[in-house]
Formats: sequence, structure tokens, C-alpha cells
Amino acid sequence: MLLGVIADDFTGASDIANTLAKGLDGEGGLRTAQFLGVPGGPAPAGVEAGVVSLKSRSIPAADAVRQSLAALDWLRAQGARQFVFKYCSTFDSTAEGNIGPVGEALAKALGVAGVVACPAFPGAGRTVFQGHLFVNDRLLNESGMESHPLTPMTDPDIRRVLRAQTTGPVGHVGHATVAAGHVAVAKALTEAGGRGETLVIVDAVENDDLAVIGRALDGVPLVTGGSGIARGLPHNFIARGEATGGSAAAPAVRGPEAILAGSCSRATRGQIGHHAAGHPTMMVDADDAMADRVDLEKIIRFVRENEGRAPLVYSSADPEVVADAQKRHGRDAVAERLEGLFGELARRLIAAGLRRLVVAGGETSGAVVSALDLGALTVGGEIDPGVPVLVSQEPTIIGLALKSGNFGSQDFFEKALRRLAGQA
Repeated sequence: MLLGVIADDFTGASDIANTLAKGLDGEGGLRTAQFLGVPGGPAPAGVEAGVVSLKSRSIPAADAVRQSLAALDWLRAQGARQFVFKYCSTFDSTAEGNIGPVGEALAKALGVAGVVACPAFPGAGRTVFQGHLFVNDRLLNESGMESHPLTPMTDPDIRRVLRAQTTGPVGHVGHATVAAGHVAVAKALTEAGGRGETLVIVDAVENDDLAVIGRALDGVPLVTGGSGIARGLPHNFIARGEATGGSAAAPAVRGPEAILAGSCSRATRGQIGHHAAGHPTMMVDADDAMADRVDLEKIIRFVRENEGRAPLVYSSADPEVVADAQKRHGRDAVAERLEGLFGELARRLIAAGLRRLVVAGGETSGAVVSALDLGALTVGGEIDPGVPVLVSQEPTIIGLALKSGNFGSQDFFEKALRRLAGQA
């Protein structure tokens, strides 16, 4: 293994796995595998990039640090020489963390400073300029993320957000330095480390900026950011002849299908509305879940009776509805109950013969894949920016698409099911 990734949620892990498998345009990427949690044994032979998927974004910071350091230890044991801490391109976190505490802990374990922190992903509309994070043409705090049920983002100045989570000063490399080229970026990061700045926000407004930053990170032990920051990393290994630029193709998976959506993002709610116009849907109400009134067997019958028609089960609702349920039952209690419900539903559906599964929402995806315990996943072709086809290995081959709440085109759900089956 050449490169190891520690991802703080499952959809984010799929996102960066997709980026590493693609690499720069026309060059190819690394042979990439995604692991659901820290594996108990060695990685499969031939894996050049290993992505460890954690569910550490919203847990207590101390637990996130502990899990992330365990993932680092496993990746180092596999021979990885460069490590990426992957978090969301909308910098999802709270005032306490977990981006800052985990980033600092990894830097301390590796003995480094002046570590890049760049959530930019221009292909999905996430850019960083003057230390401020934009989603398309809106500042982060005007993008809908200010209403996120678990990690509301109300400050677009991610230097300030990160400083509140860390013990030391936070650096910044502006876009003018990035435009000056990779040598200038590398020099700026070294100087930041010399000033005692462990983590350094780096501006990026287009894909070419990420390629420049990637070249500046050649041989750097630790990188942090969204999936975009990994865009140029495979090139460094390929240029040295340590990787060939090929990535494994995932096999087509056919058979019964379902879509599970727990995200309340604007994008996911729009995708649900679009899908509902031509496909069967069933909503899971948060109050019913909290009162144990959800009949899983009824939902399973709904899915099986609508095989071939892309059935969708969702708990997504408008932010006002979600906020009301959280006020009455408690934020964490609602999230835990719905995630547990979707995880158990996925487990029973797979046991009943389901073979293609699309999941929307990072926390929902984490609950689902944790319940399924599928082991290593092969990373296949891209469905939409940031979302690849994932296929589990024997004995039960399952095709998965794990979508972050804000990702994907309006017709994503139906498109994903087609791509899992090997169709255009």
C-alpha cells in the first residue's frame, strides 16, 4: 500500500476512494479499496490506496481521535507512506471538533506541522477563497448547511472554525500563492510549520488549483481535506514509477434493489421529490420511530413487492420538521433511532435477497454499512461527482452507492441503480 486514507464517514470515504481511483484526467489513479472500519487483518494484495471508513464525524472528539489513531496504525502496518484525513467538503463539524482534534492528533503521531487543510471540491461546487468556504455561489452559512441537524455550519470562515477546535494557531495560504505554483505552496506550508501552525487552510477555486496543491504535497506524510485534495496525489506515485495508473473495475451487480434516504439536505429532498414522481416511495416518520411504531416487515414487503421499480424508503423531511422532532425527543436520540432503524432494515433486506442498494446521507450510510459488515469494497466507476460504484467481495456480492446528502444530480437514485447493474 502506498497511500492510506482515514475518512470520518462512509459517504466521504467513497468520495475520496473515487477520486484516488480516477486520478488526474487521462492519467489514471491508484488501485483502491474501501474498508468499513479498521480491518482485523491485512489488506488484499495489490491495493495501492486503502480508505478506512470511520463513523467519527459526530461522536465525542476523544473517541474520534482514538479511532483515527487506530486507523493510522493499521495503515502504517500495511506499508502506507502518505496519509490523508478526509472530512466533508462542507467542513461538517461542531465548535468542539472533530476536524481540529483529529488533525492535530494525527500530526503529532507523525511528527509534522504545516499540514494542509483544504475541503475544496470544485467539481461539486465547493471552493475556498480567502479562507472562506463557498457552496456554489453561496457562502457556507447561506448554503443550507446552517440548518444541518447534527453539524450546523454558521460561519463560512473556516480558519475561525478550525481555530476554535485546535490548541494552536491556524495558518492560511491564499489563492495568490497557489496561483504561483507548487513550489510556492510547498514553501508556504513549510514556513507555516516553522511558525508553529499545525494546520493550514489552503485556498482552491478550481481543479487546476488542486493539481498544484497535489504536486506541492509530494512526499508529505499528512494531508487533510475533502476528497478534492487527493486529486493530484496519485500522480506523484505514478511519476516515480511506484504505481501504474490503473484502477480495478468493479463487476456489474444485478438483482433486487432499494433506495434508503436519511439525509435532510436540499439536494436529497429534491432527489426524493423527483424520484417519487415515477417510482414507489414510503416515508418513515420520526415520531413513529421514536414511539416504536415502525413496522420493518411492512417496509420489507413494500420493497419486495416493488422489485424492478426502484422503491425508495426515506425519513428525510424539511429542516423545520426535523428541528421540531429534535426539540421534542432530543437531537441525538432521533438520529440514533433512525440510523439504527435503517441499519436493521438494510440487514434484513440483504438477508432477503436484495443485491443493489443506494443510500443517501453520511450518517445513514454509516449505519447501513456498519450493520452489513461487508469488509473490503472494490471501487468502480463514477456515478456522479464524488459517488462511485462500490461492490463487496465474496461470499455475498452487493452493489452499493453511498451518497453524501448534498451530492448527486436530480435523477441520481435511478441512475445509481443502473450503474450498479453495469448499465449506462
